[in-house]
Amino acid sequence: MRSSLTKVRHGIALLAVCLLLLLTLFACDSDHNPIQARDANPAVSDHKAMASLMNAPDETYSGVTPAPTVNAARAMQYVKEIVAFGARPIGSANHKKLEQYIVAHLKGDQVEYDSFTADTPEGKFPVRNIIAKYPGTKDGIIVIAGHYDTNYPLRNTGYVGANDGGSSTAILLEIANQLRGKKRDGYSVWLLWTDGEEAVKQWSDNDSLYGTRHLAEKWQNDGTLKKIKAFLLTDMIGDADLNIERDQNSTPWLEDLILQAAVRLGYQSHFFARTIGVADDHLPFARRGVPVADMIDLNYGYGNVLHHTTQDTVDKLSPKSLEIVGNVILETIWMLDKKN
Repeated sequence: MRSSLTKVRHGIALLAVCLLLLLTLFACDSDHNPIQARDANPAVSDHKAMASLMNAPDETYSGVTPAPTVNAARAMQYVKEIVAFGARPIGSANHKKLEQYIVAHLKGDQVEYDSFTADTPEGKFPVRNIIAKYPGTKDGIIVIAGHYDTNYPLRNTGYVGANDGGSSTAILLEIANQLRGKKRDGYSVWLLWTDGEEAVKQWSDNDSLYGTRHLAEKWQNDGTLKKIKAFLLTDMIGDADLNIERDQNSTPWLEDLILQAAVRLGYQSHFFARTIGVADDHLPFARRGVPVADMIDLNYGYGNVLHHTTQDTVDKLSPKSLEIVGNVILETIWMLDKKN
């Protein structure tokens, strides 16, 4: 009798322990939401408090007309047409064809150029930044940028740069479609197709970013730089496995706003799982005090095996990725308009 009672007591104790474990596991799991699930990553845990605020209702935007959204299929078609030109390094015939293609799609828009001759390790090359301007009612400018040239050293390899050069060129064309012919109740938006982003021989401070280094200096000298409220850069944003980096060389509050826009649209799982420092077209502006953010997925293929290779082709891209980045850009513009 004593032995049976002991077994019963042991069984009850074991059952209590099991129930306690189940309750603990359930409580831990219920604490996870799409943002918190990534909190084990130090890159995101630093922004935990901000993420919690972003999940709360924001009265600032109640009753306000929502931001426009991009046509992902049309953006993807632009990529295919761009890639059909082949390699498009500075100084090439295909580069000139793409320049004409971009301008043709901006017919009727206010378009300006920043043209100059770049002195490179491989000689002198013509460089042309293309700027499409969409006036707003507020005093200030939001610049959305992306490069349209492809890698020069790979010019004779069959490299077509679907993601690196093609995706940024295409998404700007699609954003132009969303801005064209509409009165902007906010800041002016300038779309900037940058040229000469790629190194001609080997990446360095002097052999890269030819277009933006020239334009940032020009805009500083003529006073434009002081009017720029935000400089948003897109680069390599078509990867089917989209993971936009948090960039240490970008302005923290602007990166935070991009994440807030992504959360509002339900795209937060594609943003900021990793923090790295990126050298890109935003740097010449960052060094002059302009608020900047680089939207880039620098891990292209497992271990970045597709970046700057002939495997950078359209089949590695997804219209959904273009849609995500395009809509987050438009949402960020809209939030900048309303919050400032």
